[in-house]
Amino acid sequence: MSRGDRMRRVNSILKKAIAEHVADLKDPRLGFVTITGVDASPDLRSAKVYFSVLGASEERDSTQEALDAASSKIRTEVGHEIRMKYTPSLAFVVDESIERGAHILSILHNIEEEEAAAGDPDRD
Repeated sequence: MSRGDRMRRVNSILKKAIAEHVADLKDPRLGFVTITGVDASPDLRSAKVYFSVLGASEERDSTQEALDAASSKIRTEVGHEIRMKYTPSLAFVVDESIERGAHILSILHNIEEEEAAAGDPDRD
C-alpha cells in the first residue's frame, strides 16, 4: 500500500469516526453540520476537519465555536475507538467549497437566463 493510499484510508476512517461523534454532541450552538473531509498531517499529529453548515454566517460561527469547544472530547473518543500510535489534534475548518459551487451554479443559471432573454441563436 502506497503512502498516499494509506493517508486516504486514515483520513476516511477519521472522517467517519469524527462525524459519528459530532452527531452525538448535544451543544445548542451546533447547527445542521456535516463533516465533509479530514486532512491529517503526514506524521498524524494533527488533522484539519472540514465541515459545512446549513444556514447563515451566524449559524456557521456558532457551530465553529461548538466544534472548537468539543474538539478535545471528540479527539479522546476517536482515540478510544481507533487504534493509532497518535490520535491527531483536531482543527475544525469551514468547508466553503459547497457554497462556492452553489455560487458558480447561480452565475451559470443567470447567464443562461440572460442568453435566453436575448434570443441567443447559438443556444440549442
